[in-house]
Amino acid sequence: MKQNFFIIGGGVAGLSTAYLLLQQGHGVTLADLSHPGQSTWAGAGILCPLLPWDYDEAVNRLAMEGMRAWPEWAAEVKRLSGIDPEYWACGMEILAPQTRQAGLAWCRRHDFPAESLGGNRLWLPAVAQLRNPRLLAALAAAITAQSGRILPDCEITGLRREGRKAVAAMAGQAEYAADVFVWAGGAWAGQALAGMAPVPHVRPVRGQMLLYAPGNHALEHILYQDGLYLVPRRDGHLLAGSTLEDAGFDASTTPEILQKLHEAACNLLPGLRAHAPVRSWAGLRPGSPDNIPVIDRHPDFDNVWVSSGHFRYGVTMAPAGSRLLAELMLGSSPHLDPAPYTWDAALGRKWLKDEVAHD
Repeated sequence: MKQNFFIIGGGVAGLSTAYLLLQQGHGVTLADLSHPGQSTWAGAGILCPLLPWDYDEAVNRLAMEGMRAWPEWAAEVKRLSGIDPEYWACGMEILAPQTRQAGLAWCRRHDFPAESLGGNRLWLPAVAQLRNPRLLAALAAAITAQSGRILPDCEITGLRREGRKAVAAMAGQAEYAADVFVWAGGAWAGQALAGMAPVPHVRPVRGQMLLYAPGNHALEHILYQDGLYLVPRRDGHLLAGSTLEDAGFDASTTPEILQKLHEAACNLLPGLRAHAPVRSWAGLRPGSPDNIPVIDRHPDFDNVWVSSGHFRYGVTMAPAGSRLLAELMLGSSPHLDPAPYTWDAALGRKWLKDEVAHD
């Protein structure tokens, strides 16, 4: 039976959920909050946890499914939108002597392609990337191509309710009725909308990025070492990032951090020393303890659902997370165990001291 969904949040979690629901024949309106510093700007679109063997299986379960799904998703989104999100299986080289053996062992156990290149280097040929800004534009265009509705710069202040049921989303004097509501507020999901408890332990984590012009490098795959990654784009640009900063909702860049990023990038790729970055920016991730998102019904409502807290891997997880959420909302049997992603499970997780740098 066709239902009408109202999704709050225009980041990758909200957009991918809207896209999938439209593919299944439902009606969708999405309110793009247009907050400065959306989480997608804090990452480079690497479709893999940076060191997957360091993460809980609850993270890798969503991430690995997302990795498998993205080639088909990217092709269909491109067909519908006419915008190429630039899916590229370029591979990732990891310089990590302390984790190389652990990484190889994890990859063997999980049938994940990996090769030791000797010395400190580990090669993961299956790792792909997407170009985040193009992905968001492509998803938005694919939504409208399927008769979905996007409300730009629409600040939702709360939900009007009748008992345990939400009946409308409120935006100033306007109200938007729907059968089902989804709160996908990204880094802002840890703040309460009127009449709603905030998503447990979600908080903004700033990431700053640098961009180098074409011709400044010859790198053709992702390169990672000690928290820093370099990501080449098909047009020759190169991204360097990204920081992890507990800076609240401040999405500005800071000269000292950008200089540290530049120095680290030059140490990893010495040819960059002759070139200054051409652009910098920052984004706010929806940080969560252990990087495990909340994909569950909101406990205050019968028809309000939550998708937030994907932290560093929202793009990677998007196909799997949106599929799980759709299954739960529509009463289908979930294709994977939803227990790690419940509201109650999130309540039990805590931030570790110094888990996010205070640079």
